[in-house]
Amino acid sequence: MSVIDREILALMREVTDKAILPHFRSLSASEIENKAKDDVVTVADREAEELLATGLAKLNPGIGIVGEENAHANAAVLDLLAGPCWIIDPIDGTNNYAGGTGPFGILIALADEGVAQSGWIYDCLSGRFCAAHRGKGAFLGGESVVAKSSGETPPVAAISTVFMDQSRRGAVMEHIAPHYRLVDIPRCAAEQYPRLALGENDVSIFERTIAWDHAAGALWLNEAGGKCARPDGSPYRVDEKDRTGLIGAASPALWDDLAARYAMFDA
Repeated sequence: MSVIDREILALMREVTDKAILPHFRSLSASEIENKAKDDVVTVADREAEELLATGLAKLNPGIGIVGEENAHANAAVLDLLAGPCWIIDPIDGTNNYAGGTGPFGILIALADEGVAQSGWIYDCLSGRFCAAHRGKGAFLGGESVVAKSSGETPPVAAISTVFMDQSRRGAVMEHIAPHYRLVDIPRCAAEQYPRLALGENDVSIFERTIAWDHAAGALWLNEAGGKCARPDGSPYRVDEKDRTGLIGAASPALWDDLAARYAMFDA
């Protein structure tokens, strides 16, 4: 495990122990707020983001910090995504966390010029730690990982329709669903991306593609030898804050098959 991976892992563990697990299953109603439909924030999210931002600023001083909760309070923070910056999701899977269930985790990415250069995924309950560095591979607990499919026929699909409008949701169910075995989504990118590389799921579609949800996972899946890209094949960029649609797959071939079906109704 590299020095930076050890430092990030230590920070994630510290924040989990200090700010996340102490509130787990003990949140009062006043400590949970609705940010938007199907989107909540808790006191733990804010505490965790503050601790993560402080720790990351010490590791690489002087670059931007884009945290989910800070950006929600001040949209101008998103402009930092165009330059060198840390990207933080302090608790990914907050709906699960607020409901007293898993999975949930921490996502951190280091990006420059709109492209993720490194990414880290930490499962707060199991301690699973994923890391990736552009051009240098993907790692699970410090060991190199290579993406593998489930091997099932039809392939296993976890498709997030939460943020799709009704017409798009209907098109997905008509044109795509019959060709796959559909499984429930975990509502947690920190869980979904590992599932795509570790043989549990074969493909996923994401409608909302905000940087803190996808920067780390998309890089990790690509570095593992899977494929994550926009439906038209273009690479995922963290600074395309208004763009929607992202396909992840355990292999380029699985990605191609799903992208072709996606194009049937997205033309």
